[in-house]
Amino acid sequence: MPDLLSEAIEWLKIPSVSTGERDEAALREAAEWAAKRVTDAGGTVELVDTAGGAPLVVGELRSSREDAPTVLIYGHYDVQDPGDLALWDSAPFEPTERDGRLYARGATDDKGNFLPLLHVACELARANELGVHVRVLIEGAEETGSDDVGAWVRADERGADAAVVFDAGMVDPDTPALAVATRGMVFAHIEVRTGTQTAHSGIYGGAALNAFHALHRALGAVLAGADGRLPEPLRVGIRPPTPAEVETWATLPDGEGELANVGARPADATAAAEFYVRTTAEPSLDVHRIEGGQARTIVVPVASADLSVRVVGGQDPDEIAANLEHLLREALPEGAELLFSADTARPSAFDPEDPVLRAARRAFERSTGKAPALVREGGTIPVLADFSARGIPTIVSGFSLPDDALHAPNESYRLIALEHGAAAARALYEELAKLR
Repeated sequence: MPDLLSEAIEWLKIPSVSTGERDEAALREAAEWAAKRVTDAGGTVELVDTAGGAPLVVGELRSSREDAPTVLIYGHYDVQDPGDLALWDSAPFEPTERDGRLYARGATDDKGNFLPLLHVACELARANELGVHVRVLIEGAEETGSDDVGAWVRADERGADAAVVFDAGMVDPDTPALAVATRGMVFAHIEVRTGTQTAHSGIYGGAALNAFHALHRALGAVLAGADGRLPEPLRVGIRPPTPAEVETWATLPDGEGELANVGARPADATAAAEFYVRTTAEPSLDVHRIEGGQARTIVVPVASADLSVRVVGGQDPDEIAANLEHLLREALPEGAELLFSADTARPSAFDPEDPVLRAARRAFERSTGKAPALVREGGTIPVLADFSARGIPTIVSGFSLPDDALHAPNESYRLIALEHGAAAARALYEELAKLR
């Protein structure tokens, strides 16, 4: 049978892009590739069509023990558009090994990170050594924010005793992490209209309302202040971290270095020192796109922007979306109109003392030689909130690092990370098999 690296290369060759230059045929091909791994190992599988177009891979590998715990493994096969190909040192869908890394789009997010969970489960099933029933759930719309997989989890009657998600990273190259909370999100699209057509700025400038000026005034009302904190209406419901969590964060790599690793600069004088509070325990707002106008002398009548608010435990994303819209509208000058729409995802939290997460801590220490750090994730994995609502304790981890260039040109994954992932997966299945 193919080894783990060979399988990773095969899967990464499929350009399963769900954003930008979307490739429907490749998305289905990637789903079929994963499904075949399950059937080749003696499991059952089906491709479940979705409203978003990319099918869910839903399968199962049964243990010979009928009373074995059921473990659901989740990942996604869709990837980001590679963007400007000139910025890649090798073709994004021609996986290339260099200096102990595998370079390809999706190498770290999430094909390379997730694959060891599937590979090891199939290997154990073929050898009749699988101590847990493994349910497989792989989606193709994670990068687009679709709720297809969430709807499936909410409707699924069977559930699981535990879930495992490898879509996160390590603290550093030697220290695994176990994420016990993730931020949710409000992703908003706004459009500001101040006129019905462009006007000549030489004749009407100074008297005609400019959509860019109105948009910037609205955005100014929702951005963080000098202390890095958002306006109070966007902070409603925050559940602050415990002193023990804050004490743990002090042992993690310093924030200045974490920002430098991705080529970023601190947002203000205290941002680096407050890195873990800012990125995991506080809501944040980022503007991702501003568009409109032309490079000529006009008064712009329409401008648009995309922005997101990351929400934390205790916050209701629907309430935050309503507050965001209210702040934007209140800040607009008279005569400006706002069109507002938003998608939301809820934050998640899991008890690190739950037997499942304690088993995970043992497994990671066994497989890596080091106890995992208990961390909060600043990012959003929408399906986690659905697992939490179903009462499924979830192990959220992975072996990605900042220099893997997630979502950027030259995305890569360390070859040793594939090995770490496989060792951790094997240890997880063994530890979870002991649970009743």
